[in-house]
Amino acid sequence: MQFIDLKKQYQSLRDPIDTRIQAVLDHGQYIMGPEVAELESALVVHTGARHCITVASGTEALLMSLMALGIGPGDEVITTSFTFIATAEVIVLAGATPVFVDVRADTCNIDVDQIEARITPRTKAIMPVSLYGQCGDMDAVNEIANRHGLVVIEDAAQSFGATYKGRKSGNLSTLGCTSFFPSKPLGCYGDGGAVFTNDDALAQALREIRVHGQSARYYHSRIGVGGRMDTLQCAVVLAKLERFDWELAQRARIGQRYLDLLAGLPVKTVTVRPDCTSVWAQFTVLVPQRERVIAHLKDAGIPTAVHYPRPIHLQPAYTQYAKEGDLPVSEKLAHRVLSLPMYPDLDEDTQDTIVQALGAALQAAV
Repeated sequence: MQFIDLKKQYQSLRDPIDTRIQAVLDHGQYIMGPEVAELESALVVHTGARHCITVASGTEALLMSLMALGIGPGDEVITTSFTFIATAEVIVLAGATPVFVDVRADTCNIDVDQIEARITPRTKAIMPVSLYGQCGDMDAVNEIANRHGLVVIEDAAQSFGATYKGRKSGNLSTLGCTSFFPSKPLGCYGDGGAVFTNDDALAQALREIRVHGQSARYYHSRIGVGGRMDTLQCAVVLAKLERFDWELAQRARIGQRYLDLLAGLPVKTVTVRPDCTSVWAQFTVLVPQRERVIAHLKDAGIPTAVHYPRPIHLQPAYTQYAKEGDLPVSEKLAHRVLSLPMYPDLDEDTQDTIVQALGAALQAAV
């Protein structure tokens, strides 16, 4: 059994993917080829944002956004600790300081009620994470930011295709950043990502930053990086877009079916807000005796993952930014979260097997 079965997805998309890749091999424009602009246009249509700038990875999307905003030494960026390391990593790489806010126990997204208390004169931005495929309360985050003159960057690496009050993730704030890492809801076959914005000046800055700060060939008007998304990877995403709406519907169906099947088991599931849809980038449950449960599931042939076993503020490289006990919800979640296999081609028989095995594992682990 696969945790995420990308081979099965490829079998369904073999012809369009192979055709798209062959077209790139034929024209030979491996960097900034025509598929780059084509994908950006398609993603603009999907999100409704004015601009899409494809980049080398979701991490680069976040870092380049901070660079475009001029955030650096002496500045602070408010974010969460219960997320993948890249969220805080880019803040430190930019020279700024991550300021951690705890998350809500039900959605695992930023607790908006705690944001304002962490704002200081050095705060320049808020970076909420749309974890596990669901957006946080972005209107509340934006309202706080507007009141204090701050910028909001949505870390939408796990939520491309999700909606918040009918609006698409990535187009909910000044900047939205997503990832096309292979396991993401919309993934390529390597690294890739994108930044979305409705701000013309920021879009121009991002386009220059991704080509080493060039505003014209060999004329470097700002500090930049080698942040381009390869043409081949753009071609793969274009092919996958052909059935992405179907995949989103499948994810919604499978996610709801998990919720229904798990209703009788002693586990908690991540709450999906009534004004949101989730793309279930991970289907995550909270279990007691997690290591025992994982061991029993492994014996039953069920793959699992833990997103994430240690909050960022307890990682050795980040302990200067907060101490143990400062973020109790994040710390508790890190000990209990467990992600089950989740992908759009997951069939009902396999899903039934997973849930039955989880029930048996929970009983055995007591």
